[in-house]
Amino acid sequence: MESLIGTTTDQAPANPAATDDMLATQPIGYWSGLAHATVTRHLRDAMAKLDVTQPQYWVLNRVNGGLGAPSREEVVARLTHLADGPHEIARVVDQLLHREWLRIDDGQRLHLTDAGEAARARLRELATEVRAVVHKGISDDEYVAALKVLRTMVANVEGNGASGNPF
Repeated sequence: MESLIGTTTDQAPANPAATDDMLATQPIGYWSGLAHATVTRHLRDAMAKLDVTQPQYWVLNRVNGGLGAPSREEVVARLTHLADGPHEIARVVDQLLHREWLRIDDGQRLHLTDAGEAARARLRELATEVRAVVHKGISDDEYVAALKVLRTMVANVEGNGASGNPF
């Protein structure tokens, strides 16, 4: 039977020891999941040595970024999809207020304190160091190509890919 989408490659079981000539048969879900879990664990372990969590870093960056100071609700709405649950980001805001890395102004807008900005800058350096470890031996062109492939796979599954669904 000829494929309506293009070349079809049989799916093999996930195999961490797969040789290069076997990689085309490997399941993307396994490898993308393994990459996500491994890289996230590495980053979170590095941040833990500074007594900071990845969600705290997200909040510091969100409060720092943008045109104006965000409200608590705006930060929660913007970051909840990344979090491990619907209440995590609100808790993180509370943690950072308690730690005095954030402050709330009279208009209920969040701002970084000097200590918060210093922590954000240090975490940015750490994230850059972790990125260097993760990207070792990978050129920017290879990285861009990998992300383009992943972006296309997401679009294909979400129905935003080329031509219609043949099923």
